[in-house]
Amino acid sequence: MGTTRHTHHHSCTLCEATCGIVVTTEGDRVIDIRGDEHDPASRGYICPKATALADLHHDPDRLLRPMVRDGDTWREVGWDEAFDLTAERLKRIRAEHGKDAVAVYQGNPTAHNPGLLLFGQPFIRGLGTRNLFSATSVDQLPQMLASYLMFGHQALLPVPDIDRTDLFVCIGANPLVSNGSVMTAPNMRGRLAALRQRGGRAVIVDPRRTETASRAEHLFIRPGTDALFLLSLVHVLFTHDLVNTGRLGEHTVGVTAVKAAAMDFPPERTAPITGIAPEDVVALARSIATTERAVVYGRVGICTQEFGGLAAWLLVVVNALTGHLDEPGGAMFTTPAIDPIPLAKRAGLDGSFATYRSRVRGLPEFSGELPVATMAEEIETGGDGQIRALITSAGNPVLSTPNGTRLDRALGQLDFMVSIDPYLNETTRHADVILPPTGPLERSHYELLLTMVAVRNWAKYSPAVFKRDSDQRHDWEICLELASRVLGPDSLRMPGKLAASALERLGPDVMVELGLRSGPHGLRKLAKGLSLRTLKKHQHGVDLGPLERRLPDRLFTPRKKINLAPREYLDDLDRLRGRQQAWQPGELVLIGRRQLRSNNSWLHNSERLVKGKPRCTLLIHPDDAERSGLADGQHAVLSSRVGEVEVPVEVSDAMLPGVVSLPHGWGHGRDGVRLDVASAHPGASINDVTDEQCVDELTGTAALSGQRVRVRAVRPATV
Repeated sequence: MGTTRHTHHHSCTLCEATCGIVVTTEGDRVIDIRGDEHDPASRGYICPKATALADLHHDPDRLLRPMVRDGDTWREVGWDEAFDLTAERLKRIRAEHGKDAVAVYQGNPTAHNPGLLLFGQPFIRGLGTRNLFSATSVDQLPQMLASYLMFGHQALLPVPDIDRTDLFVCIGANPLVSNGSVMTAPNMRGRLAALRQRGGRAVIVDPRRTETASRAEHLFIRPGTDALFLLSLVHVLFTHDLVNTGRLGEHTVGVTAVKAAAMDFPPERTAPITGIAPEDVVALARSIATTERAVVYGRVGICTQEFGGLAAWLLVVVNALTGHLDEPGGAMFTTPAIDPIPLAKRAGLDGSFATYRSRVRGLPEFSGELPVATMAEEIETGGDGQIRALITSAGNPVLSTPNGTRLDRALGQLDFMVSIDPYLNETTRHADVILPPTGPLERSHYELLLTMVAVRNWAKYSPAVFKRDSDQRHDWEICLELASRVLGPDSLRMPGKLAASALERLGPDVMVELGLRSGPHGLRKLAKGLSLRTLKKHQHGVDLGPLERRLPDRLFTPRKKINLAPREYLDDLDRLRGRQQAWQPGELVLIGRRQLRSNNSWLHNSERLVKGKPRCTLLIHPDDAERSGLADGQHAVLSSRVGEVEVPVEVSDAMLPGVVSLPHGWGHGRDGVRLDVASAHPGASINDVTDEQCVDELTGTAALSGQRVRVRAVRPATV
């Protein structure tokens, strides 16, 4: 008799869209993955990444047992031996050199993982080190800082109400490829089509005519000049009498200070630098102000530049000044079934900024973390507080952080390194111990964090598709065991005085249950309240309705006021004025780009996602290609102050002249990596040419976009 087939309802956790999926299994094999038509958020939509969950689960390169380094070789060991070695080394280094000698780096898959969020963070914070790093400072930190300074909490991130807006202005983002980012919005293609069908508009502001821009109105902008462009929008709003703060006017402070700041940036003055004509700035400002339901949204291109802090602040300012903040069709706030903010406050994570600075370069902390751009120098530089040991979790910073080549070298200088990771990759190859966790299909799932940025309120619980082997460990169990051995058995206590021993028995599900019952929908939406039991019965998920007005009650600022003019931003304007005067025309600058079949560095070991023509190409405008003696398909050397890579050229008028683009996440050609498919399609790492010294001085965020580069032909083009 054949093995029985089973159908499971789950969520894809490979990007922020969190699409619902239907997984068909036969025994221990995945037979099929397709979109769940009844999922309230995605309604059957998936992108190519979802099917690769099967590849991840069955990947022969995935580690299933702990690995310990023996010189240049590795050996598989039992969990007790791996934990004993890890605990002994970490405890010794802490005892000899202090708490700050142990650093931690967390990658962005943490955001999808309730176990790591609920149990990993108390362990990491319990280490008491100042040397905490994460992907936050190469991604969304400026937006979180704006929320912290303006609304009083870093997690109060405004979300475009895309399903009800009539004007969607998108700056430095490509949602047709990202499926939304800090905007959980599956099927953006369908959502933008619906916008057009109801007579609405989408305007994309980007240095590249992206996949999204090709289906909308598009304005080219010089990388790194978004703050100037947004200040000009604000200038027009005031000088054309278009400011209307609406319902929130009485709850808003700082309007006068914003007006004074914007007067120095009329569009006629900024246009030669941004490349956006004054008449286009005026027309767009007028459209935003006079469209009843409009929203301005920005993402990675906004954040990862030398004025990312100012740009993220000004996004909120424009929405507030035009009456589109916390209004239907505008920038709204979610009502998640489990509210992470009270959980964060109970864990002492209220947020902070610049309460201390990095030892070597003096970059500011944010919420207890230092910018990752300083990690290599903190390893290399001797003295008190030098990083001597590193814990990595769900991250590959050698490929995902600036000047990965320097970090690659620095990791080899550590006294000890342990990685919670299922792969021997470009980063973990430096570890002394690798502790592999279960995969996405081997654990239950509740989307705890990303429901904070969803375009519609929903809740969904998914049981594990596969039962894990008896010798496998979930990542949250790994963290609890390390906490017990390194910090002591009673080191972790959660709400309700639950000790680590009790937590290990109960797991994340009990925390999900408590959060649902105490959350805003617990006794509100369903007859018997929203509970884990309810969600288990609703296997597709539960629709909790459109976004609602949440302000001023949701604010955490003194007197519940929106602060439109935090002093930190006003003080940073002098730096922008100086850069405005010094901007050099003719500089060749670099930007990254997203790809639908990639997700940072960890999906390139799936054959179905890397097959076809090479995608790690350097996009370059025809004029720049001709000037550099380059032809389409020819190999070029892309170089900067910190290094160079060789990469094939793709000539395209989708690029703004003077700008080149290389996708991120590639660069798998290093020795000692066990990723057979990725190593056969290595590509080049953009972070081998990004400069870790280039940061937004306000926030410390890596300024990956707009870095100055050079391009030359590897060999002359044949005629």
